[in-house]
Amino acid sequence: MTATAPRPRPSRTGQPSRTGRPSPAGRPSPIRRPSPIRRPFAAVALLAALFSLVPGLLLAGAGPAAAHAALTGSDPQDGAVVATAPKEVTLTFSEAIAVGDGSIRVLDPSSKRADTGVEPKDLSDGSTVRYGVELLPGLPDGTYTVAWQAISADSHPISGAFTFSIGAPSETTVALPSEEVGGGAVGTVYGIARYIAYAGFILLVGGAAFVLGCWPRGATARPMQRLVVRGWITLTAATLAMLLLRNPYTGSGKFADAFDMDGLQAVLDTKPGAALVSRLLLLGAAALFIAVLFGTYARREDAVEKRDLTFGLAVGGGVVAAGIAATWAMSEHASTGIQAGIAMPVDVLHLLAVAAWLGGLVSLLVALYRTPDIGSEAVRRFSRVAFASVLVLAATGIYQSWRQVGSWSALTGTRYGQLLIVKVALIVLLLAVAWFSRRWTGRLTDAGTASGASVTSDPSESSVTSEGAAETVETADVVAPERAAQLARQRAALTATKKKRIRDADAERSGLRRSVLAEAAIAVVLLAVTTLLTSTEPGRTEEEAKGASTAATAPAASGPVNLSMPFDTGGRNGKGTVRIDIDPGRSGANELHVWIDGSDGKPMDVPELKVALTLEAQEIGPLPVAPDRLAEGHWSASSVQIPMAGEWTVDVTVRTSDIDQVTIDKTVKIG
Repeated sequence: MTATAPRPRPSRTGQPSRTGRPSPAGRPSPIRRPSPIRRPFAAVALLAALFSLVPGLLLAGAGPAAAHAALTGSDPQDGAVVATAPKEVTLTFSEAIAVGDGSIRVLDPSSKRADTGVEPKDLSDGSTVRYGVELLPGLPDGTYTVAWQAISADSHPISGAFTFSIGAPSETTVALPSEEVGGGAVGTVYGIARYIAYAGFILLVGGAAFVLGCWPRGATARPMQRLVVRGWITLTAATLAMLLLRNPYTGSGKFADAFDMDGLQAVLDTKPGAALVSRLLLLGAAALFIAVLFGTYARREDAVEKRDLTFGLAVGGGVVAAGIAATWAMSEHASTGIQAGIAMPVDVLHLLAVAAWLGGLVSLLVALYRTPDIGSEAVRRFSRVAFASVLVLAATGIYQSWRQVGSWSALTGTRYGQLLIVKVALIVLLLAVAWFSRRWTGRLTDAGTASGASVTSDPSESSVTSEGAAETVETADVVAPERAAQLARQRAALTATKKKRIRDADAERSGLRRSVLAEAAIAVVLLAVTTLLTSTEPGRTEEEAKGASTAATAPAASGPVNLSMPFDTGGRNGKGTVRIDIDPGRSGANELHVWIDGSDGKPMDVPELKVALTLEAQEIGPLPVAPDRLAEGHWSASSVQIPMAGEWTVDVTVRTSDIDQVTIDKTVKIG
């Protein structure tokens, strides 16, 4: 005869006893849940805080976003004093821009419009991007202000102003904005929205790829479902915010203009606006993908059907993900500059690799902390995916760095290059931490099997399980079947909790969680630096703009320019010297004189003489000059127009016979 332990008596208040039995009143007892584990929640909360804090800290001191296009020259130049009023003002840029009515305004000393007010004329020629506005006739002497504002081809707003004078400088009442376009509170919020959009894309694409490629059973896990859905919501909300803020970001800088319908319509007609709308449409397709992934796919049990559905989801999801990535590539840095046709698909690959690596990293972190059943095989699969992503990132990153920087001086001497160095250092640090993660992964056993054995061998759990089963059978005889099912769920929850505690106690798994958390924290900072890079003027164009600006603002020469260049056409009497005088040797009209002396030092006549002027920094020229013969060995040309100051190359072609000819050149500084 077996002894039966006495059962605890129910309390008089009808509350459940320590065993969780119902009170005499028959009311169901509340489920006793284990004490929450604080550390995993604290780790995830810390990571979320980093996501929200890091972009704010980096963007707060960033100032207005530097753009890809830059002003490289103008006619008249900044600070120039011209004798008579020009018919038009022209501006030259380093890259393509989008202009509209009022993009270039010329204001007289009393702040009134001095231009005709029509849309700027496109005067571009080949790779030279130039726009001009016509001036009103009969402008009086004084100082005039040229203010310009446009949209760079990579979607960033650019603006600036300079002055020139007619006759003589004068006072001016023109008050220019102290803040550049794209700055202020609107610029800061727009920059944060850009960061959030990248973060949402990484969570959406990386989380979905992690489930499909590494852990198919994760489709039924609530934490993974919430991660991917929140990524979709984040990207959608950030895209809507950017679409509404686009008009004030590129214009007035006032939040109220976000709801200006005319401004919104103007945004939709631009390349960045079309890209944002396309992203929203693709996010609609992404919502359908998520519904199938966590609905039909999660419930599918037949292996063949699930494999076919996995292939379909991978193809469809890959197309949608590439399309969303293309909305960045087609409207930002990759869409302009050199080799744009190659740069855009490379940029798409780069973004997809970032999402697969960093998004999968966050997914792994959530799975390790919030789900009890992820096994070692899923971790190893992600390790292989991460390795392949790093290879793609290295290849595409090297190409992008060469394209956007181009020289060692630009790498160390420009803000873009310095940010790129910081990004590379963060990637190296991230790879170092990932090396430790791979070591933990190699030592990781399938904790699902190990913990299962431990659980079943635990005497306390065995007694609880057997007692629970006995209670369930006994209670089923006296209470409703619903109550028996509730008790069974309680026991299942208790068993799952014990399994998770045993899994969390595994040293290898704990080490992996810590290293993955460190990787994710570094990835948050890396994402913020990458966002800043996408809104910073590339080092290549910044250096080109500086070089052009230096050439354009070169100091005036002290008097006329005098050149002496020996030549040798190779024929008989083909040697001599060309002497050239350019007076006064500055921008505007100049007198040009050419003398040719033979090898004996006496004046020498030649059948043909040609002169051309080229300003390579601004891609101006060659400008041909046809001098007239004045006397033996002496040619002259009057009113030779040199449009701007800079380092000009003077090319002289001398022909001494029907077949003997040579071209010589020399670079001079024109003030």
